[in-house]
Amino acid sequence: MDAGALMSFLAVDLLLVCVPGADWAYVIAAGLRGRSVLSAVAGLVCGYALHTVLATAGLAVLVAGSPGLLTALTVAGAGYLVWLGWGVLRRPAAPAAATEDARHRGSRVFLRGATISGLNPKGLLLYLSILPQFLTLRGAHLPVPAQTATLGLLHMACCAVVYLSVGALSRALLSARPAAARAVTRTSGAAMLGIGAFLLVERLATL
Repeated sequence: MDAGALMSFLAVDLLLVCVPGADWAYVIAAGLRGRSVLSAVAGLVCGYALHTVLATAGLAVLVAGSPGLLTALTVAGAGYLVWLGWGVLRRPAAPAAATEDARHRGSRVFLRGATISGLNPKGLLLYLSILPQFLTLRGAHLPVPAQTATLGLLHMACCAVVYLSVGALSRALLSARPAAARAVTRTSGAAMLGIGAFLLVERLATL
């Protein structure tokens, strides 16, 4: 693996990470509801660490080759997104209303983030369909598992930088605007619910 391959992967990965999705929606919702953006992002990155470990160990290929297991993961992740999005829509609290007990919710915010990215089959497919294209199979100084781990860590770093920026900017711009914050929170909840429903329909339609 050379510097050119790393830079190419970085460019593609940043483009994908910068496309809003369930991760963005969760970070924005967590920040605007007075919860720790750092805990939310740490949880999301931890979920992708699981994908990195699976890909490095070769287990990701096994999951992709097992339709039943992949369907179970998809249904579990999509169902969790629907449940979480519905909860956000029901209680779109403004930042000031939720700040007092934000410290006590850090672990729960972390676990939710890890669940969202850890159960997201799209993350697994990212490691299966895109990452392998940047691996050097012959004549490389690093073995394939080490290359996979390197690219996985690079993806995790991209996620951390982008999501922390998104969370910080959303909180800074909307913390003094309760009505706008509630509207954005509702939009984030609707995005999570919609993405979850789409994943459910997409997977069940293939059965």
